[in-house]
Amino acid sequence: MDVSQRYRQAWEGYWSATSDTPGEAIWDSEPLLTSAPHAELLLPHADTSLPVVDLGCGNGTQTRYLATCFRRAIGVDLSHAAIAHARRADPGGVAEFAQLDLVDAAAVAALHERTGDTNVYMRAVIHQSEPEARAAVAAAVATLLGERGRAFVVEPTPASKDVLQQVAQGPDGPPEKLRRVLDHGLKPASASEEEVRRLLRDAGLATLADGATALAQTEYLPDGTRVALPARWFVLAPAGRGNGNGGGR
Repeated sequence: MDVSQRYRQAWEGYWSATSDTPGEAIWDSEPLLTSAPHAELLLPHADTSLPVVDLGCGNGTQTRYLATCFRRAIGVDLSHAAIAHARRADPGGVAEFAQLDLVDAAAVAALHERTGDTNVYMRAVIHQSEPEARAAVAAAVATLLGERGRAFVVEPTPASKDVLQQVAQGPDGPPEKLRRVLDHGLKPASASEEEVRRLLRDAGLATLADGATALAQTEYLPDGTRVALPARWFVLAPAGRGNGNGGGR
C-alpha cells in the first residue's frame, strides 16, 4: 500500500514552497515547547541506548533535539523536500534523515531491519493522514518498536478545528502560515480521539500513560496569544510488554 499521489504531491508542494526559516511551518515550534516536554514523558519508559525515529519529521527541528536524549536519532518523512530542509538545517550531522512512506509496510520493515528495535516519536501524523492510510501509520509504529521500543504519539483532537477556525476568521482571513496549509489541501484535526485509540490498540500497542496537552504553533492570535491546538498524548509499548521501564538511562 502507498499513499495517494494527491497526498504525496500535497506534502511535496507544501515543503517545496516553505523556506528554511525556523518557524516558517505553523507547527515548527521550538523544542522547548514541543519535543522537550514530550521527551520528559517518554524517557521514564524508554531505553535510551536504542535509537529514536521521528516519524513525519518535517524539517527536523524536533529530531535534532531528540538526538540529545537518545544514542541515535533518525528523522523520516514522506516528503523529499522536507528531508532536504532537515539536512540543510543539520550540517553537523547531529541526526540522520531519510525519506520514508509510513504506509509502505515493506519500507518500514526494511528500516527496522537496519536499525533494530527503536523508540518512536510521532507528533500529529495520524490526524492529517488519509483515512484509509491511518491503520498502516499505526502499524508502522508497532513495527519499528519491535519488542523493546517505546513510543510517544501525540495527536490533535477535533477541538483543534475550533481553534483553527478562530484563527482563520481574522479580519484578513487565515494568516499566511495557516493559509499555506489549507492551500496545499492538508486537512488538520480530522481524526477523533476514539479513532486514534482504536488504531493504536489494533496495531498491537499498549498504552502505558496518556493525557491531555496542547500543541504549540508558530502562529499567534491578534491579541498576541500563541495558537495551541488541544491534543492527547500516549506513551506506548508493544502489547504484552508494558511493565517497567527501559532501564537505559
